Amino acid sequence: MRRMRRAVSESVSGMPRAFWWLWTSTLVNRLGAFVATFMALYLTLERGYSASYAGLVAALHGLGGVVSSLGAGVMTDRLGRRPTLLIAQASTAVSVAVLGFMEHPVAIAGVAFVVGMASNASRPAVQAMMADIVRPEDRVRAFSLNYWAINLGFAVSSAGAGFIASYSYRAGFLIEAAMTMVCAIVVFAKLPESRPVRTEVEKAAEPVVGLGTVLRDGRFMGVVGLSFVVALIFMQGSVGLPVAMGEAGFTPADYGLAIAVNGVLIVVMQIPVTRFIEHRDPRRLLVISSVVAGYGFGLTAFAGSIGIFALTVCVWTLAEIVNAPTQTGLVVRLSPVHGRGRYQGMYTMSWSVAALVAPLMSGFMIDRFGADWLWGTCAVLGTGAALGYWGLMRGLPEEEPVEVTPSAAVAPAVEGAPAVEVSAAAPVAPRTDSVAAPLP
Repeated sequence: MRRMRRAVSESVSGMPRAFWWLWTSTLVNRLGAFVATFMALYLTLERGYSASYAGLVAALHGLGGVVSSLGAGVMTDRLGRRPTLLIAQASTAVSVAVLGFMEHPVAIAGVAFVVGMASNASRPAVQAMMADIVRPEDRVRAFSLNYWAINLGFAVSSAGAGFIASYSYRAGFLIEAAMTMVCAIVVFAKLPESRPVRTEVEKAAEPVVGLGTVLRDGRFMGVVGLSFVVALIFMQGSVGLPVAMGEAGFTPADYGLAIAVNGVLIVVMQIPVTRFIEHRDPRRLLVISSVVAGYGFGLTAFAGSIGIFALTVCVWTLAEIVNAPTQTGLVVRLSPVHGRGRYQGMYTMSWSVAALVAPLMSGFMIDRFGADWLWGTCAVLGTGAALGYWGLMRGLPEEEPVEVTPSAAVAPAVEGAPAVEVSAAAPVAPRTDSVAAPLP
């Protein structure tokens, strides 16, 4: 027990207070994410629409995320992290509430597109703000803790969605809207702007970062492409796996039991695994996680029972636990400080596009060739991604241990000491203490 408490303490220590408020906002947001869970059931059972229409609405929701990713990245750099978060979360709250009252199919589809835009607009801002306020050596741990909060919140909201839907679907829309608005209030009340302020000399010396700059960054765009490939693999857990299990004669309850392993493992293993990988070579981690993800899904071709399906889920979930924080940390490492929003927006778009392509890919391959071909393709994609990471990250420069602190951010303080505002012009020496900022 003492070792467990020590491990937890070391996992959360050294993070600034602003990080924990951002983490809390993420957790509350995911705890209230009911609509994505029961949207298909709402449209088919409550409203009586066809499965094809439900798929169209889901696709429009995903398309909204694709459209907003780049725009939100630009807003994050130009307006700032905090204003972008406020606009995104307030817009999400309003649009989700409106969606609950829409009845005409065109109106439902249109508002679903807006919800997709608004709900995905916060991602570049969250990731850029986290990179701003956390020391470089702590970023993998910070992204891992944030990913843990996302999955914990999603696990709870998924369980609660069924109970809420049995009472009232509209209540689910309104509860999600209210909890998202709470997130906006937390951002407004507790989070300072973290965008680094550059002097006139720095502005003159550093090139302007636009979307064209991002597109011309060959190494980074290679990472974006590999991220898309990896996302295609992981998304088969929610789009290809249920279809394949259904065709093999398994029930929805069987699929629910198998996929529940994913959420449980992430909640239980994310923090200890991150402690193990935190200071290891990111190239090796990404290569290994890509191979394990690909062949984890590849093993599904040999599954014939719930136990074997659950075992394959265990394999690719371990890859997900390693890949998610490592890849996000790599994106920050390759992004210029004053262009983090645009870079994060491009990275977010790779996942949004994968969310559109993955269902089409799985449906086509299962219908035309059979599920075994889909799982074999996942193994090939995982191998290709591993080779890509190995090649792209050769000669990657070491990360700077010291970084300029944003002018509006408050430097982490030892508990009991006054917070100190730090000038953007002066680099901050790395802290040597291990005192955690108190949880909000």
